[in-house]
Amino acid sequence: GTRGSTDGVGDAAELNGPVEVAISPDGSTLFVGSDGGLRQVCVAAPPPPPSFAPIVVPPSTFSADMGKMWGDATLPEGKVTFLVGDHLERYEHVSKNMLCVRSPVFRTMFGIGMKERDAAEVTVSHTDLASFTALVRYLLTDQFDLGEEEGRAQRALDLRELAQMYQVPRLELLCAQALQESVGPASAVPLLEAAHTMGDGRLLAQCRRYVADHAAEVRASGGVEQLRDLGVAKGLLGDALDQVAELKGTVAARDVELEKVRA
Repeated sequence: GTRGSTDGVGDAAELNGPVEVAISPDGSTLFVGSDGGLRQVCVAAPPPPPSFAPIVVPPSTFSADMGKMWGDATLPEGKVTFLVGDHLERYEHVSKNMLCVRSPVFRTMFGIGMKERDAAEVTVSHTDLASFTALVRYLLTDQFDLGEEEGRAQRALDLRELAQMYQVPRLELLCAQALQESVGPASAVPLLEAAHTMGDGRLLAQCRRYVADHAAEVRASGGVEQLRDLGVAKGLLGDALDQVAELKGTVAARDVELEKVRA
């Protein structure tokens, strides 16, 4: 390395008349006694934090689905108006046959013998108008749109729930992809709690790692105040205690090696 007195990785470390050396138990760090004092040389850079592979979204089936709209006498005729949410907001004049070829749940709902098949209006009480509109827009146009950046994560969560309910797997993956990209200081804790509730281990692990690696930013954004779930709070506390224990172990190992060098 270059003559000097700076810790570093490999040949980036600077030494001044090295006279004594010792290596850490894990073989990752070399301690060198020299005229410039005790230097720490990392034999290799520390491993990067775990990464999360991108979610792979399969090609669209929109064209193939549209091809199912002819030659099938079981498809319903006409249009339907949905009354959505607690306030029964209207989403009007949607083609039943298009919904059926895009979602097996709608296919069952408007199937032969079902009361909804000939109904002019159908009530959908488990969602809000914005989320249901996004679902139907995707089914009819293949467009995935979560709107403005603010509130994007929550909209992705709501739309993902609908995609699961109406069995639209590609839309579900698009929402999962958007959620993965939405993890940040302000969204990490709400997404962590949502992942815990949904049993989404992948998103849960990603959010936990983000909170651990960016604790100051999450706290500054109000993430701590957003905690509502006691189970999630206990998990984050456990992560913090594990990090403290790991740090103490690293410091203790370094102190031991320093004493060996000085002896």
